[in-house]
This record gives sequence, structure tokens and C-alpha cells, in this order.
Amino acid sequence: MMSKDLSVARTVSNEVMNTLHHIFQAEMAGIVRYLHYSFMIMGHNRIPIQKWFRDQALEGMRHAEVIGEKITSYGGHPPMISEKIEESNQHGVHALLEESLKFEMETLALYKKLVSQAGDDIALEELARDFVRQETEHTDEVRKMLRRDV
Repeated sequence: MMSKDLSVARTVSNEVMNTLHHIFQAEMAGIVRYLHYSFMIMGHNRIPIQKWFRDQALEGMRHAEVIGEKITSYGGHPPMISEKIEESNQHGVHALLEESLKFEMETLALYKKLVSQAGDDIALEELARDFVRQETEHTDEVRKMLRRDV
């Protein structure tokens, strides 16, 4: 009787691995983006807005950790580079929030793509769905912050 080597990593399609790599790179870029934004906030509302951006950077790090672990559990190697981060040099709060919304929408689309690619990997689908929920909450929050109808 042959014994199976249980130490072998689970495998996923190249399509799923590519999406996981893109998500990882987006989350790493988010860390840099939000930390940069936190430095650029000036004015009398600096402290709460700076804190909010730093909290977003920390959350990006937590997401990157989870996705990096998922990549390695499938036998992959998390990329050492992030997505390209465009610098608009617009550092007003409203402009930064608009950039944040665009970034969050792009990341949300990646997580939705992962949901559709998960197939019968229930754990991967549940993970992706949870991140879809979290990213949707982020976009909702940023939209509220952008509203000026108070």
C-alpha cells in the first residue's frame, strides 16, 4: 500500500494564482499609498484623518499577510513588488479620498474576480467573499466621507 505525501501543497489554477498575486500586489501598494497619505494630511482635522489613513495601511498589511499565506499554501511565491502607485501630487483630503475610492474599487474588483474563480475551493471562496464584504464597507465609508451634503 502506497502512502500519500501529505506535505505536498494544494494546487490551484494559474488563473487563481495570478489573481492572488495581483491582490497581494494591490494590498502592498495600499500600505504604501495610505501611509503616504497619512504623512500628507495637514490642517485642523489632521489627527483623525491621519489616523484613518494609518488604520487603512495596517488593514492592507493584514490583508497582504492573509493573501501571502494563501499563496504559499498553494505552493506559490508572493511577489516582491507592489503594483505601480501613481502620485497625483494632490494632497487635499478630498483628492486623497477620491484616489482612495478608485483604489478600493479596483481592489474590490480583484476580490470579486477571485470569488468567481474559486470553483469548488470553498475555503478560498469564503475568504474572497469576506474580503469583498470588507472592501465594500471601505468603499461605502469613503463615499460617505466624500459627501458634502451635510
